Amino acid sequence: MKKEFHKIDWIITLIPFVSIVFLCAVFVRFPEKSNKLIQQVRFFLCNDFGTYYLAIGLFFFIVSLYIAFSDYGKIVLGPKNEQPKYKFWTWGTMMFTCGLAADILFYSFSEWLAYASDPHIKEMGRIQEWAGVYPLFHWGFIPWSFYLVLAVSFGFMLHVRKRQNQKYSEACRPLLKNKTDGPFGRMIDLTAVFSLIAGTATTFSVATPLISTFIIKIFSLDVSDMIISEFILVITFIIYTYAVLKKSKGISILANFCVIFFFLLLAYVLLFGGQTRYIIESGFESFGKMTQNFLELSCFEDPLRKTSFPQNWTVYYWAYWMVWCVAAPFFIGSISKGRTIKQTILGGYLFGSGSTLVSFIILGNYSMGLQMTGKVDFLLQYHKTNDIYSTVVSIVETLPYPQLTMILISITMIAFYATSFDSIALTASGYSCRNLKGNEKPPVSIQLLWCVLLIILPISLLFSKSSMSTLQSVSIIAAFPIGIILLLIVFSFLKDAKNFLKQ
Repeated sequence: MKKEFHKIDWIITLIPFVSIVFLCAVFVRFPEKSNKLIQQVRFFLCNDFGTYYLAIGLFFFIVSLYIAFSDYGKIVLGPKNEQPKYKFWTWGTMMFTCGLAADILFYSFSEWLAYASDPHIKEMGRIQEWAGVYPLFHWGFIPWSFYLVLAVSFGFMLHVRKRQNQKYSEACRPLLKNKTDGPFGRMIDLTAVFSLIAGTATTFSVATPLISTFIIKIFSLDVSDMIISEFILVITFIIYTYAVLKKSKGISILANFCVIFFFLLLAYVLLFGGQTRYIIESGFESFGKMTQNFLELSCFEDPLRKTSFPQNWTVYYWAYWMVWCVAAPFFIGSISKGRTIKQTILGGYLFGSGSTLVSFIILGNYSMGLQMTGKVDFLLQYHKTNDIYSTVVSIVETLPYPQLTMILISITMIAFYATSFDSIALTASGYSCRNLKGNEKPPVSIQLLWCVLLIILPISLLFSKSSMSTLQSVSIIAAFPIGIILLLIVFSFLKDAKNFLKQ
């Protein structure tokens, strides 16, 4: 016990703990004022520093292609003759699941509705032409480039340089050198931890109300959706905490079922929803339009603020993926041992980005097809109620066996939650330990602490009845400092890999 006590980095542990407890108390005690303050900070960052977020996104995508097709791409993540640990398909599905959370189902169904209601889409042309483009852009190549560039950076650090301390600060060592072990390194790790908390809080808070809306609809409950949402979060907390503490194999089984349920849902909607031809043709068209206009979409900033579309959407998504980069890239890097950097990046785009795009093409275009052919007016319902969750329920109700579909979606989302946060809690607890090496696990007490910390902020955000904009703002604020650290990691990798190639 005493030995474990000395392993704990109390600065990295207590500062986030005290900060999160304080923030939760503020959100619960002063919900209106706290939400207003967050919105003000978000407006300042998006309005004055939007270029910062957009430039980082485009930079990562360009760097991903550069390192894949340059001499860097030939580097094997491991000893020179190392063979891949996992078969190609298994490796690809693992990448896909690690970069996925429950919110992908929520956004796949609903995102085109938000875009179709935005004045920027009217400026560009018809809803049919552009409402399906932006979901592919915001969830496609640039978001996954964050994961993949960092994954090869961490993979190079772990498998080539044999530095097993899986922290952001360690990835910056080629540039920071001895400063890595001092206050500067501590600050980097603290920022990473806060970023991780912000990402999980946004994901939990945004997607959970959809599950609660499904449950209320299925069982005809006369109860507040907030109460159901809080209950779902508690159940999810119990599942992933049990998995973390008991090291249960059940979580891996759950992850496999999660993938099966996900693709069963996609196949069901595609084949039996009655919109197969429209889904395929519109998806193909939207992908072409997205690739054709990729650079323009990446750099669009609306300087005159006619609609503030990039500030409301693109900046948020780049920030959202940036704060999620603390856990997933380490996992991708670790499972990519034996593969080249080029294989890792291109495979990530194929499996990760490809599967994500398929989800948006099928689930999004299903309801958009019903809208465009005049069978159902989802846009009218959304405008009247301003409730995206009830609109998604209406979308699902147009499918055969809607209640069964709602149950399937709910189970899949909870499974995504549990499998994602199992690894995230383990990653966060690793930051609370000194010199954690290789497969060494953090103390159980620290793992339990982080299981609790990861859940209390989203509970507080839901309790304070935070708007969708406020929930998104949490990630935007956290991403501002983490962006600088991500750049440090990239340049550290490029420097270290260049020296390796010279050897």
